[in-house]
Amino acid sequence: MTDMSAVEPAAAAAADGKFNAADSIIGHVANTGFDHPIIHLGTYFGINFDVTKHVFMVWMVAALVFVSVTLMVRRYLAQSRLVPTGGMNALEAGVEFVRDSIVLPNVGQKWVMTWTPLMLTFFLFILVANAVGLIPIFDMLALLDKYVLHTSDHSFLKSLLHGGSTATANFNVTAALATITFFAVIIAGSWANGFIQHWKNLVPHGLALPLYFLLVPLELIGMLVRPFALTMRLAANMAGGHIAILAILSFVFIFTELTTSTLVGAGIGFGFSLPLAVAISGLEIIVVLVQAYVFTLLSAVFIGMAIHAHH
Repeated sequence: MTDMSAVEPAAAAAADGKFNAADSIIGHVANTGFDHPIIHLGTYFGINFDVTKHVFMVWMVAALVFVSVTLMVRRYLAQSRLVPTGGMNALEAGVEFVRDSIVLPNVGQKWVMTWTPLMLTFFLFILVANAVGLIPIFDMLALLDKYVLHTSDHSFLKSLLHGGSTATANFNVTAALATITFFAVIIAGSWANGFIQHWKNLVPHGLALPLYFLLVPLELIGMLVRPFALTMRLAANMAGGHIAILAILSFVFIFTELTTSTLVGAGIGFGFSLPLAVAISGLEIIVVLVQAYVFTLLSAVFIGMAIHAHH
């Protein structure tokens, strides 16, 4: 049941034209695009197929990664001398880092080339999605639309201005990535040890029979907890950083409404909020890199554990 004590003040604030920090934050990070779909496809078999802005962001990031990597690799292979330059240097460094520092130590030399492509895809997609989320793309589009383009209320551009803008802050996206890891672990273990032996490797051999009644359920629960942990860690870190920045910037509007002078209130708000927002934004840049690394590393660790179960 909806808590009316929480709804009524928000509705009253909206009716009075006052700034509502909660509505502003939720409007930026939540996938509210079902009310304002970018592409309306309708509902089939009880599933809403409308393209929301979070879905659009996933498509955009996937296309950006695919096109950029493809063009760089093709340009590199077309050279008479295979000497990487420009962006290819960064891509090659990233490939070697994922292969030699993440995949190789966990899956071993025999399987490194088998699982590096998947781990590299994880790393690049999450890194680009996290980085794109730091750029206020839709806020800039809103300003452009308001002061220059003046599009209609039902235009494609207007539909882009609702909801959040970080694909990896959506739990559905991170859950899909974690599900891929979950099945990759099963495939890796079955491929390396055989399907039956993979499931036998869940628990140690040679224990007393009663212990298996305890260990088998615990190991099965552990299999399900791993993708859940991957899902929550990535999405919560990315959403939490944006919520913190938006909450701090909200003080600009709050102080403006609390003071009799708009200029004084805005000045106090900016003086208080801007340094903190810049500091957290700097921290978010680190989080962008760390979360891409951690998700890829843990995926490689889980796959390596399935391959080398005897260790």
